[in-house]
Amino acid sequence: MPLRKMKIPFLLLFFLWEAESHTASRPNIILVMADDLGIGDPGCYGNKTLRTPNIDRLASGGVKLTQHLAASPLCTPSRAAFMTGRYPVRSGMASWSRTGVFLFTASSGGLPTNEITFAKLLKDQGYSTALIGKWHLGMSCHSKTDFCHHPLHHGFNYFYGISLTNLRDCKPGEGSVFTTGFKRLVFIPLQIIGVTLLTFAALNCLGLLRVPLGIFFSLLFLAALILTLFLGFLHYFRPLNCFMMRNYEIIQQPMSYDNLTQRLTVEAAQFIQRNTETPFLLVLSYLHVHTALFSSKDFAGKSKHGVYGDAVEEMDWSVGQILNLLDELRLANDTLIYFTSDQGAHVEEVSSKGEIHGGSNGIYKGGKANNWEGGIRVPGILRWPRVIQAGQKIDEPTSNMDIFPTVAKLAGAPLPEDRIIDGRDLMPLLEGKSQHSDHEFLFHYCNAYLNAVRWHPQNSTSIWKAFFFTPNFNPVGSNGCFATHVCFCFGSYVTHHDPPLLFDISKDPRERNPLTPATEPRFYEILKVIQEAADRHTQTLPEVPNQFSWDNFLWKPWLQLCCPSSGLSCQCDREKQDKRLSH
Repeated sequence: MPLRKMKIPFLLLFFLWEAESHTASRPNIILVMADDLGIGDPGCYGNKTLRTPNIDRLASGGVKLTQHLAASPLCTPSRAAFMTGRYPVRSGMASWSRTGVFLFTASSGGLPTNEITFAKLLKDQGYSTALIGKWHLGMSCHSKTDFCHHPLHHGFNYFYGISLTNLRDCKPGEGSVFTTGFKRLVFIPLQIIGVTLLTFAALNCLGLLRVPLGIFFSLLFLAALILTLFLGFLHYFRPLNCFMMRNYEIIQQPMSYDNLTQRLTVEAAQFIQRNTETPFLLVLSYLHVHTALFSSKDFAGKSKHGVYGDAVEEMDWSVGQILNLLDELRLANDTLIYFTSDQGAHVEEVSSKGEIHGGSNGIYKGGKANNWEGGIRVPGILRWPRVIQAGQKIDEPTSNMDIFPTVAKLAGAPLPEDRIIDGRDLMPLLEGKSQHSDHEFLFHYCNAYLNAVRWHPQNSTSIWKAFFFTPNFNPVGSNGCFATHVCFCFGSYVTHHDPPLLFDISKDPRERNPLTPATEPRFYEILKVIQEAADRHTQTLPEVPNQFSWDNFLWKPWLQLCCPSSGLSCQCDREKQDKRLSH
C-alpha cells in the first residue's frame, strides 16, 4: 500500500512533465510578414530615425538573424517559397517573362493544388490556422467558385484580407503600375492613328491620293475602341482587383484604406482570443509598406520619413498590439513569433511628385527585384521566451524557406517525403546547438532564371557569392533600374558574366569589389565548386506547369468575383454595414 501511494506522486510528476514538454514542443506560432520593408528600416538593424520600438522589442527578446534571405526578390515567388519551403521554380511560381507577380484577381495562375503549405501540415496536427492580410498566390482555376488557389484550399481555416496585392491603382490619386503598358498599348497607337488620319486627310485635300471614306471610319473606330477600352480599364480595375475578403466572401469592394491596419490588427487579435485553449498558427501579412502608401490619422505626418515612415511606424504599432495581447493572455512564453519582409525595399519607388516611397536596404546594394544583397537580405527576428535565449545575433545564412521545416517539426508534423524541401530546420541554430547554417549552398533566382549561387563551405568563415548575370542599372551609376521601375532578368536588361562575378560576402557585404584570379588564388577552384553545385541543383528541377504563362496570367472575365447583388458596378461595403448593425 505505501509503495502504491509513493507511485501516485511520481505518476503525477511524470504527467506534468509530459504536459510541459508537449506545450514546449507545440507552441502557438505567429508569422509576421511585412511587404517591401528594407533591412535598413527597423531600429534593431541600425536605423536611427524611424521609430520601431515594438519590432526592436521583439528582437531584444529573441534572436536577430543578420543574413536572413528571401528565396526570391519579388512578392509572389518569395511568398510561394515561404509557404512551401521550396524554391518557387519547383512549383511553377517563377516567371520566364518580364512580369513576375500576379496583377489580376481573375488570373488562373496560382499556388498549385498539389503544393503543401506549412498551414496544411499544422492544420492536420490540430492547429487552428488563419491568414490575415495579403495572399498574392492566386484565387481560382477554372470557375470563379472553385477557389483552387485560395488560402482556405491551402490549409487555412480562416482568411481576412486581400487575395492580390496593394497597388498604386488601388488608391485614387496614387498613379498606376501600368504606366509603361498604357504608353505602349494606348498612347503610342493613338498617336500613330492620329498622324495617319491627318496624313490621309492632307493627301486627300491636295488630290495626291484618294483615300476611301471607309478607311477614315475604320481608323476612327479603332481609335474609339482603344480609348473606350482604356477608360473602361481605368474605371473598373480598382473594384475588380482591390477588394477585401472574409473567407470566400467579398466584404468590401473596392477596399477602403480607412483604418485598414487597425482592422487587420483587430482581426488578428480576435483570432488569438478565440484560440487561447487551442494551438494556433497566425500568418499576419501586412499590406505595409508596399505602395500605395497609407496610414491612419494617428500616424499620418508623424514620422521623419514622410508617408513611408508613417506607414512603417503604424505597422510597428500593430506589432506592439499583438505582443501586448500575448502578454495579457499569458501566451507569450508559449508562442513562437517570427518577423520578416518578403523581399528588400523597392528603391525605385518614387512618386510623381518626386517623394521617396521606398525604404532603406542599409549598406547593401540594390533592392526589390534583383539579387544584390539589398534585394534579398531581409529582417529575420524570432522570439520564443520559453526556449530561445534573448538578445542573440546570428550571422549565418538562413532563408525564409526555413520556416516551413521549422514550424512543421515543432508541431510534430512529418515533412512530405514525395518532394524536395529546400528549407532547413532553424531550431538547432536558435537554441545554440549548432553554430553553422545547414545551408552549404543557396540558389538565388531572378524570376525563373538562376541568377547567383551562395556557398558557405563547412569549417570556413567565407561566404562566396557568384553572379551568372547582373541587372543593368539605369541611369548608369545609380542603385536601381529607375527607367523600368524594377529590374528585369533577361535580354538587354542584364549583363552576363563569364567567368561569373565572384564576391566574398563575409568580407565585402556591400558587393563593391568583385574578386579576380589576382586577388583570390582559389578563384577558379571556387567557381568550379559553385558551378557543380548549380548543375546538381538544376537536375533536381522537374518540368512543371508555368503559373505565369500568358494563359494563366491574363485576366479572365469568367473568373472575376463581384459582390453579390452589386450588378455591374462590383461595389459594396459590408464592413461599414456590419459596423452600423453592431451599434
